[in-house]
Amino acid sequence: MTVGFIMMCHTALDRAAQVARFMAEAGCPVVIHVDKRVRHRSYDKLVAALSDIDTISFSERFACDWGTWSLVAATQAASEQMLARNKAVRHVFLSSGSCLPLRPLPELIAYLDARPTTDFIESVTTADVGWTIGGLDVERFTLRFPFSWRKQRKAFDFYVRLQRRFGFKRRIPEGLDPHLGSQWWCLTRQTLSAILEDPNRKAYDRYFRRVWIPDESYFQTLARIYSTRIESRSLTLSKFDYQGKPHTFYDDHLQLLRRSDCFMARKIWPKADRLYRAFLSPSSEQAARAEPNPGKIDRLFAKAAERRVRGRAGLYMQSRYPVQDHENGKTCARYSVFHGFSDLFENFDIWLSKAIGGRVHGHVFGPGRVEFSGGEKIFNGALTDSAALRDYNPKSFLTNLIWNTRGEHQCFQFGPRDNQDCNWFMATDPNAQISVVSGTWAIPLMRQNSNFSEIRREAARLQKIEKEHLDILGTMYVKARVRVWTMAEFIENPMEPLQAIIDEIRPRATRRLTEAPRMVDLTGFGQFLQNLKNQGMQPTVMGDFANVGEPQPADRDRGRPYIVR
Repeated sequence: MTVGFIMMCHTALDRAAQVARFMAEAGCPVVIHVDKRVRHRSYDKLVAALSDIDTISFSERFACDWGTWSLVAATQAASEQMLARNKAVRHVFLSSGSCLPLRPLPELIAYLDARPTTDFIESVTTADVGWTIGGLDVERFTLRFPFSWRKQRKAFDFYVRLQRRFGFKRRIPEGLDPHLGSQWWCLTRQTLSAILEDPNRKAYDRYFRRVWIPDESYFQTLARIYSTRIESRSLTLSKFDYQGKPHTFYDDHLQLLRRSDCFMARKIWPKADRLYRAFLSPSSEQAARAEPNPGKIDRLFAKAAERRVRGRAGLYMQSRYPVQDHENGKTCARYSVFHGFSDLFENFDIWLSKAIGGRVHGHVFGPGRVEFSGGEKIFNGALTDSAALRDYNPKSFLTNLIWNTRGEHQCFQFGPRDNQDCNWFMATDPNAQISVVSGTWAIPLMRQNSNFSEIRREAARLQKIEKEHLDILGTMYVKARVRVWTMAEFIENPMEPLQAIIDEIRPRATRRLTEAPRMVDLTGFGQFLQNLKNQGMQPTVMGDFANVGEPQPADRDRGRPYIVR
């Protein structure tokens, strides 16, 4: 006894001829169905190329559309021809023109001979199906689908909504328990002939003509009625992505396909010469393998699907630009934002660079230019210091900066004078560490040589911007690590918060800070704030500053200290 192959072909007929010849030479009869829409010239060329082999025949041609009854009708016609012309066939194996045998056919014949009454067809009830795409499980059996999902999408969707609205449901024929599964099966002659010769076949065919994707349910359902033993799995390796589209195998999948130990695989790229050479070689060149187990490579496909759907954390590119708030991480690594520190401390970036042992940028969102570390004009990844290019898409600039410096912790200065378009992005980024000393923007204003009315207007503008940033950092949506101090409370004891920040950037460092950054001269700052109040502008983000930082006069009349009991 042997196995017969039915091949459903519509493209790459030269490859289909190569595989059909390989099967026939191994003693397996082949029936080929070619889509009716294939040109007669191409069809005649295929027939002529295989005319020298008696065990290869061609069945009645149907114009096949995806998800329609035509695929089942073509399979029925080819199956009837296979059973009628080949009495020695005990199993019938359904494959496509893009399928490729992964193991020598004598191994498949021996495998099926050891299981003469077993049908290999994936057959699962709708309640247990987890792979259907499109939201139609049970409804594919209870609604009507006269329109093509691919060619008449609007009509398809409208008719589904119309049936749902009016509660229309088809009656499932008595005795049928709808099942779903892979289109590619291997049935025994007994089961397949019972399906084709069923006295109720006309009623079943009439019902399944309006089922959605009947090629994945017709044989899968009817096999449950007649089969004495079903193994609900396919002997064909066929993997699908998250959209329900089949994976295509290329030359670099050779070892992966061998690891699966499956007998057949689809969908093979027609130009994968290496795969066709390797698997269509003589049997003696291929080593015997174990039980088919596609699960061994499921982990790799799961990783591939995750990479395709979620992408790499913090990577934005033309081929995969994620929807906002559905990214796999907004950025790829941790980074630190120092708001207000550069105004309070002299050369703060240099001090911080020494403290953490890495590079520290200036105001990368500054109005004039991007202040890269060391004054560089071109940074990693060809990022330029042009403010105009940065402001075209500030979010992409930030994500590129972090991505291009993977493995190195990035730190940069920030303030209300900078571009504020990334405030929400940074606040909702778990990788961000945002430290804020509010109100320090007033220090440069104190030294500005301008009319006080202009200074007052600028102070009001900067305070408004900073308040908006602080409001964002105070919302429930914040995922960044945020620390906020007013200027007044920070300068009382700057070493403690600075140590906490450094410890977070370098958690493994055991060395304590021994040197503080040099604070700017705050002489006259309290009076400056009072002048702003006197001019009608109320500074609120500095905290309770009063005259903090003013020089105190020496008390020459102080007496000797004493203790009051």
